[in-house]
Amino acid sequence: MSTTNVKPVGVAILEKNGLDVDALIAQLTKNASVEFTAYYYFTNLRMHCVGVEGEGIKGVIEDARMEDLSHFESCIERIYQLGGKLPNHAHEFVNMSGCEFLEIPEPATDLQAILEKCLKAEQGAIANWNQVCNMTFGKDPVTYDLAKDLLAEEIEHEAWFLELLHGRPSGHMRRRYPGESPHTRKHSRALDR
Repeated sequence: MSTTNVKPVGVAILEKNGLDVDALIAQLTKNASVEFTAYYYFTNLRMHCVGVEGEGIKGVIEDARMEDLSHFESCIERIYQLGGKLPNHAHEFVNMSGCEFLEIPEPATDLQAILEKCLKAEQGAIANWNQVCNMTFGKDPVTYDLAKDLLAEEIEHEAWFLELLHGRPSGHMRRRYPGESPHTRKHSRALDR
């Protein structure tokens, strides 16, 4: 049985609300690729945080890294509910992220460069999720709820890296466990505790 011609009522209502569902699917898929790729690169960057100072930085990167994995997981269900899908090939998915800037710096253990890369990634994620909020506000309450929660965590992540780079207090308290995702936990079961 083919499901390609089946249009869910939920999608028809969003279109009636004035939402460009195809554009939303494209943006959600891109955002998912960014979150997935950031998780990978943060894993690698974290490994290069060495020395006494690096140990503290590893913990902050770990919190952001695990929450990025949760963010990836959080948007997959919505992509499929709207009629979208992920690319079949991982390289295509990773390439759409535009996250090449997160590659290991030279020298690989340059903590300042690592933190700058992490900050740039979080700032890009803020712009991406803000775009979804703007697309869905008043038109798609389900996706808007997801995007605003993801945006809240990305803003927290930015504040953490601003604190480490510039001594700007962020109010950051360590998460109870890596991947706690206080705002988005309801959207992903990937890291249930």
